[in-house]
Amino acid sequence: MRALIVDGSRFVRDYVRGLLEEKGIECEEAADGRAGLERLESSPAFDLALVDWNMPVMNGVEMLCHLRGAGFRDLKVLMVTTEAENDFIIRALECGADEYLMKPFDEEALSEKLAMLGLAEA
Repeated sequence: MRALIVDGSRFVRDYVRGLLEEKGIECEEAADGRAGLERLESSPAFDLALVDWNMPVMNGVEMLCHLRGAGFRDLKVLMVTTEAENDFIIRALECGADEYLMKPFDEEALSEKLAMLGLAEA
């Protein structure tokens, strides 16, 4: 399985990479939404994208809207963010996020979301 971690924070990308690699998931990274889209378009064989909301250049929801409009329908997208208001969650889901995970999170919370997406056991 391959995952793309799209987050403006190097710390968060490293943290998520460590959790996913412990599960045997191959990871690549991008620091903003535009770079994430470019990575997906150049190598579309990803199973999962973990996307932050607040990033420079292109935010996560903008990236998500572009993704779904460009035909990445089979890609599972987990929105990973600090945005906790219902309006933000609804907007992300309406734009095509498959699940939503609040920061900060631990390995157990991530595992539960991966299981909900059908990508791993909880």
